[in-house]
Amino acid sequence: MADLSLNSKITALLVDDEAPMRDQLRLRLQQAWPALQIVGEAANGIAALEQAEILRPDVIFLDIRMPGKNGIEAASQLAQQAQLVFVTAYNEYAIQAFERGALDYLLKPVELGRLQQTCERIRQRVAEQRSAQATPAPAAATSYANEVEQLLTQLMRQQQGQQREYLRWIQASVGTTLRMISTREILFFKSDEKYTLVQTESAEYLIRKSLKELEDELDPKEFWRIHRSTLVRASAIAEVTRDFRGRQLLSLKGHAEKLEVSRNHTHLFQQM
Repeated sequence: MADLSLNSKITALLVDDEAPMRDQLRLRLQQAWPALQIVGEAANGIAALEQAEILRPDVIFLDIRMPGKNGIEAASQLAQQAQLVFVTAYNEYAIQAFERGALDYLLKPVELGRLQQTCERIRQRVAEQRSAQATPAPAAATSYANEVEQLLTQLMRQQQGQQREYLRWIQASVGTTLRMISTREILFFKSDEKYTLVQTESAEYLIRKSLKELEDELDPKEFWRIHRSTLVRASAIAEVTRDFRGRQLLSLKGHAEKLEVSRNHTHLFQQM
């Protein structure tokens, strides 16, 4: 831990590959736990391991799905260093296992009331751990480490073998009406800082769900990310062309607008 003093500040590391998600969590933590000292951020599991080694935080808020090394893989090494809280956009990862107490979780978007409960548990655990370190109790520490390791093993097995249930309907508010939109109707999603545009052949809608959340919940074989701000339904793509600047542009069935493919995603259309 960062400091074994019982009265020292509790420190935290935020780990998520989406900067807006880290910003949102930081804001919520400032509301729920003003005394918590956020000492660093990381955008993937590998960076989380490096930052944790340098900063020695008391608690790590950790996204599950990230490039390079995901949160569960990183957690198996981080569990010996800090209290862990998984922050996830989907709840398929053994929620009941978390509720046993060794690990905690938050669902995105993070709700203030739920976060306050988590923060209170973390405060108690850190206090207990610091007290145990002041008066060593090796058996208790070993028991906790073993329990965490068992839960992480269970999570990794579920992650590898679980059959995903992907999102099939999008809810969008239109005035006082809630519209249910089948994902088979959707041509693409395009996001800005506050909203995500849902485009069908006949209409467009605005929702508050982030593109990262949608990408986690939608079937990756059906929806492809072609740009930092765009997810497109693969079966809606009519053709791919290049403009005079060499950019790849997608034409969609039943829609006049062309969508740009960013350089990071041109591998999806390698024949071009």
